[in-house]
This record gives sequence, C-alpha cells and structure tokens, in this order.
Amino acid sequence: MRRLIDQFEPPDSAVLILSALIIGSGTGLGAVVFVRLLDLIGELTATVEEKLGSVVGLIVVMGIAGLIVGFLIDKWAREAKGHGVPEVMEALALRGARIRPRVAAIKVLASSITLGTGGSAGREGPIVQVGSALGSTLGQLLHFSGERISTLVACGAAAGIAATFNAPIAGAIFALEVILGKFTVRYFGAVVISSVAASVVGRMFLSERPAFEVPAYPLNSLYELLIYVVLGVLAAIVAVTFIRVLYRLEGLFDDWKLKLPFKTSIGMLLTAAVALLLPGRQVLGPGLEFIGEAIAKDFSLSLGLMALLLLLKLLATSFTLGAGNSGGVFAPGLFMGAVLGGMVGSVAHSLWPEIAVNPGAYAIVGMAAVFAGAARAPITAVLIVFEMSSDYKLILPLMLASVLSTLLAEHLFKESIYTLKLKLKGISLQRGRDLDLMQSVLVSDAMNTDVYVVSPNMPLDQLRKYLHDTHSNSFPVVDEAADLVGMVSRGDYDLALQRHRDPGKLRVKDIATMSHLLVAYDDETLATAIQRIGVRGVNKLPVVTRENPKHLIGIIRRRDIIKAYNVALLGRAEAKLDEDELRLRQMDGLSLQEFEISRDSHAANLSVSALAPELPYDCVLVSIKRGGRHLIPHGETVLLPGDLVRVIVRQSEEAVLKKCLSG
Repeated sequence: MRRLIDQFEPPDSAVLILSALIIGSGTGLGAVVFVRLLDLIGELTATVEEKLGSVVGLIVVMGIAGLIVGFLIDKWAREAKGHGVPEVMEALALRGARIRPRVAAIKVLASSITLGTGGSAGREGPIVQVGSALGSTLGQLLHFSGERISTLVACGAAAGIAATFNAPIAGAIFALEVILGKFTVRYFGAVVISSVAASVVGRMFLSERPAFEVPAYPLNSLYELLIYVVLGVLAAIVAVTFIRVLYRLEGLFDDWKLKLPFKTSIGMLLTAAVALLLPGRQVLGPGLEFIGEAIAKDFSLSLGLMALLLLLKLLATSFTLGAGNSGGVFAPGLFMGAVLGGMVGSVAHSLWPEIAVNPGAYAIVGMAAVFAGAARAPITAVLIVFEMSSDYKLILPLMLASVLSTLLAEHLFKESIYTLKLKLKGISLQRGRDLDLMQSVLVSDAMNTDVYVVSPNMPLDQLRKYLHDTHSNSFPVVDEAADLVGMVSRGDYDLALQRHRDPGKLRVKDIATMSHLLVAYDDETLATAIQRIGVRGVNKLPVVTRENPKHLIGIIRRRDIIKAYNVALLGRAEAKLDEDELRLRQMDGLSLQEFEISRDSHAANLSVSALAPELPYDCVLVSIKRGGRHLIPHGETVLLPGDLVRVIVRQSEEAVLKKCLSG
C-alpha cells in the first residue's frame, strides 16, 4: 500500500484545476481587500476635505497622494506604474510570464491611494495585475513550464475582471482575447474555473448585484440600427483620441527631468483642477456609480453637460495615468462611452422620438463600443456590458456597434490602448507573442558594463596608445563629471591623421562625435538597438538611462547582440522543449521523468549500454542535459555526475527506473 501511495501522482488536469481555483479565490479575496482599502481611504479623504474645506482639502489630499504613489512605485515596483495590463502582456511575451510577487502588494496599495483620493482611473487594471502576479508566483513555486505559467497568469487576469465587475464570462474572454490573444480549449477550462471562483468570492463578500441596475431597454425599431452605426463610428474616434491623448501626456511626463513622485503629484493636482470645473466633480474616481445612476434615469442630462463630461473625463484620466499614478483604463473607457452614447441617444431622440425612444440604451451600447475600439476586444466589450447590465435585449446593437468601432479604430490607429505602451518600447505583439526574437531581450541584459572611456582633453598620441593597448575600436567620451559627451573611434583618429598636418596638437574633443550622439537606453529591446546601430553603421552604442541620458552605464556592441541572440534562441528552444514535455506527460500510460545523476547514483560513470540490462523494458532515454548542452544518448555515452537525464517510461515502471538511476 505504501508503495502505491508513494507512486501516486495527481493527474495533470487535476493540478491545473486546483491551481486555477486557488488563483481565482486568491484574486477574489485580493479584490475584496482592495475595495475595503478604497473605502477606508475614501473616508479619510472625506474627513480631510471636511476639516480643510472642499477645494483646499481635495488639492492637499490629491497632491500628497501623488507623492506617496510615486514613491512606492519608484522605490519597490516600477511595473505598478500606469494601468497594469501592458506590463502583464510584456511579462508573457518577454519574461516567460514571470512577474515579481511584490508587484501585487505595491499595485494594490498604490491604486488604492490613487483611486481613494479621487484619481481618475479604473479598479480593474490593479486587480488584473494582482491576479496575474499571483498566478505567476504560484506557477514558479510549483516549477511549472513557461506555457503552464502563462495559463495561470491568464487565470489571474480573468479572475481580476470577474471579481471587479461581477462578470465571470467577460473575465474569461478578456484573458483569452486581450492577455493571451488566442482561444484554445487547453486554456479555456482553467481560465473559466478561475473566473467563476473569483466571482463567487466577490459575491460572498461584496455584492451579488450587477455593476449597473438599469431598466430593460428594448430595440424599438430596426431603423435604430442605423443610429447605432453612427454611434459605432463616433466611438472609434473617441477611442483613438483617448489612446493618443493618454500616451501623448505620458510621453510629456516621461520627458520631464523630475523624480517620479513629483510627476505623479503634479498629475493628481491637474486631475483635481479638471474636476473642480464641474460642481459635482463627476470625473473623479472610476465614475461607474454616476454612470449607473444616469443610465437608470434614461440619461436625462443636457447635451452641453455631457460634452463637458466626456472632455474632462478624457483629460482627468490622461493626467492621472499619464503622470504615472496607478489604476486601470477599463472604467474610464466605459464612462466616456456611456456619455458619448447618451449624447447620440439624446440627439436621436430629439429628431426621431418614435424611433430612438430611450437615450439610456445608447449609453449602454456606447460603453461597449468605446472600450472595444480602445482595447480592440469586441467580444469582451459586448459580454462585460451585457453582464454588468443584465440586459439581453440590446445584444444586437451591442455587437454591431462594438465590432464596427473595433474595425474602424484599427484602421485609424493600429495599436490598442494596451499594445501601444509595448510598441513604444520596441515590442510588437501578434496574438500575444513577440514577433522578433531580439524583442525578447533588453539592452540591460546584454550590455557590457566594463567600459573603457576617454577624456575630451586626451591628446591624440595618448589616444593612439589607448587604441593599441585595449584592442578596442571606439570609446565613449566623458567629462570631469563622468557625463557622456561624445564618442570617438579609430576611424576618427585615422581621418584626423589624413586631414591635419600637425595632429599632435589635437585633442579627442576635436575629432570625436560630440553632437547628435546615438545612444541605447537600458530599458529598450535589442531590436530597437540594432536598428539604431544600422543608421550609421557603428560598431557599438553607449547605454544610458532615460532618467539621466548623460549617465553612462554600459556599452552595447555587435558581438554582445550576437551573443544575446544565441542565448535567446536557446531559451526559445528550451521553451519549445518544455511544451513538448507537457504533451508527452499527457500520453496514455506513459510518463516523462527527469533524473539528476549524483556522485552516489548507481548509474554514475556507467555507459548507457552497461546500464541497459537494469533499465525497465518499457523506457526510452530521450536526452541528457550536460553543462547547458543537450546530448542524444547512445550506447557508448557515459552518464556523469550532474547530468540531467530525461526518460519516457511506463508509469508502472517508474519506481524501478528511479532505483536504477538514483539508487
């Protein structure tokens, strides 16, 4: 009996289901903690405003909140900056779905402070990142393959949406459509389980009601579909405008020579200034409560007020997130979509009251259409609005406007609100995967930090000796403050000898490239660095940081890039091997096992042919990993201590094989 227990291993599907349940439940509890923390900070904000006055209190609280958020992000988790989903997609594409555990804690705290004090952002981005970090951490603890960790990250993302909006179906589709970018049966089951578990936990501790309680608005006439077509077109324009404004402001904030805490504080102060333009400050926070009330009242707002709400929400969200504060873009997109739909519905109702009966119906459809155009996720948009409103009667206009908005937005602007952040880093995704192998490696991972530098005042005779002694063809030029001021090469030296009769009087600064200097940034990909090297055919680029482009931290050379390419190629091959192993583990009655040959192992220093009589009949030695290389075992291959031997064996013979190789 003990032998049977020792040999028992839970089925692969059972491990995946249990993992999905743990992630879903954990993310649901994280959402509960997040909401409770939001309420607590909101109450504290209200108390401060009551004591200092409405306007002064708001400005003081939001300014201080920005400082705290910027400090937390800058000190402990830069991934928590902004809206979170692009960072999850980047981890899937570039880092084998590895996300640091601390990201979850910092994201919850930073987002709670941002939203609780009035920052214009959504709750879903933080919870998606928290769930994804939980899935990644669990997968790493269990030593899962890269593909399995990616599945668990998607489970966490689905759970985040489900817990935030009480929408389990939309959560599952969001993970597949946006995060993974592909639909397969292998992923779908685990993602749905995680999404449902998070939704159950959320309903237990928060509320069973949908996010909006609205009247059932019917489709009164087929002619209304023409109005919904107009809404879809306008939604695409608003979505693209949202993307452009958000990232334009983010770029402006990034270019400022200020510490992140000051940037985030200024962003929150600008958000407060925008909010004070409206008496009710409706653009603060996610804004979904206001939208729910407006839809329930059939959006009986004036056209001018709705136009102002749309513009100010766009600016408030862009200031909050563009400056680096933490929050999501999902809820602001829904807010702007609802206001746009309300405007279209109100105009249509005034012109054709017998056809466009309910402006509130257009607000519901507008939510889906704007988010679909911004995220390029029409299925998620349709389902989340359907689940949030519990109204099936509008499914036809929802589908029409969302798909139309997605297609037109993609025509107007190729990147979505999630992928543009990656594109600006030189990362191009297709169906959730990186297109270029060199986009999977950052400059900081491949650069050489042992750098030879020269002074601007170095004489050419000394430069000649330096070129000879170091066997290098070019050097960064740094001044007395160790700031990068130029680059000088052997070609510059040779050209100076040809052009000047008395080159001995020249200094490095006289022949070096001192302006329009090409540099590489430590956080960009090698694909971007390669393109920059090809501009002038140079051999190397100095590496600097975006925070201080004068601070030299390393050199990236062509040979460094080639070496990094080989490493990335090996990594991709090993990832493919892991996927093959996963499929082999699912073969009926067979098991893929890996054994490390220790010095005390029975098989140590024996050839495969000498060991063969003791091996189980139904087993095949697949490969031997030795010193980073994969060997194909033959009869004369000798097993050495430290070898990792992969073997396919019948499950009933695993104990015999283990005794032979490890005993």
